[in-house]
Amino acid sequence: MENIKAVVSLGHEALGVTTNEQKDATKITAKALADLVEAGYQLVITHSNGPQVSMIHKAMTELHRIYIDYTAAPMCVCSAMSQGYVGYDIQNSLKAELTSRGISKPVSTILTQVTVDPYDEAFYEPTKAIGRNMSKEDADVEIKKGNFVKEEPGNGYRRIIAAPKPIDIVEIDAIKALVDAGQEVIACGGGGIPVIQQGHNLKGASAVIEKDAIAGKLAADLKSDRLIILTSVPCVYKNFGKEDQAPIEKMTVADAQKYIEAGEFGEVDMLPKIEAAIEFLNANHEGSVLITSLSSVADALRGKAGTLITFE
Repeated sequence: MENIKAVVSLGHEALGVTTNEQKDATKITAKALADLVEAGYQLVITHSNGPQVSMIHKAMTELHRIYIDYTAAPMCVCSAMSQGYVGYDIQNSLKAELTSRGISKPVSTILTQVTVDPYDEAFYEPTKAIGRNMSKEDADVEIKKGNFVKEEPGNGYRRIIAAPKPIDIVEIDAIKALVDAGQEVIACGGGGIPVIQQGHNLKGASAVIEKDAIAGKLAADLKSDRLIILTSVPCVYKNFGKEDQAPIEKMTVADAQKYIEAGEFGEVDMLPKIEAAIEFLNANHEGSVLITSLSSVADALRGKAGTLITFE
């Protein structure tokens, strides 16, 4: 069996939204991940956490509203909670699926912190909606606290937070140690817990990190052979959503840059994935990136689906 080191980035479709959906979804996801292991891949798995961290934030905020003695949990704590329970479901489902196939490999989850720049421009122009819908009165309270809110027509107001760029993965040495020991590892869930370096201390930041951005950095830091991004479509398309939509089977970094300049990729869906691919390949010219859907993994491994991106 080959030992191809790969970072796998899981999107929302791989996890569901509610706790019950997530438990069921990760069993399906585990089959695709186990297919990769059987094909000779050693995996470091990262994942989205948008619905999960929002649910936790809502729950902790409502707990504080009902029982005033309970402190509302800051975003960094909500992120840590989401990493723990999403990782729990993935590692249990993957371990069970591997065992059912006669593969005995440890699966571990690492609670992962990622440093960010406190002066990142994202902190001045936050864009990520989080938590519950609020009334105008509640929104005014959040503004007085120094938080940002935005109005969602017909749904009241929601708090918005920053999505700064990742700088360093704090637990990268621990991740490398587990990879070197032959384990399948789940790390940097939800982009990692954003923290700010203050002397010898790490202070949690009121922010989230894009999972695609951390996937590219994680793959680069680990010197992985491949970055696999699993999303909602079987491949990257040119003219996506139009009558002349066409699959892109292969492209180089130079090709990807031209497509970006032409505005081919959606800013909130495909563009971050292509940018992550470029970051990884600029750091590892010998690596490759595969973008496909969870259900198309088996076909993608045979070259019958997906988009393959290389440096040149």
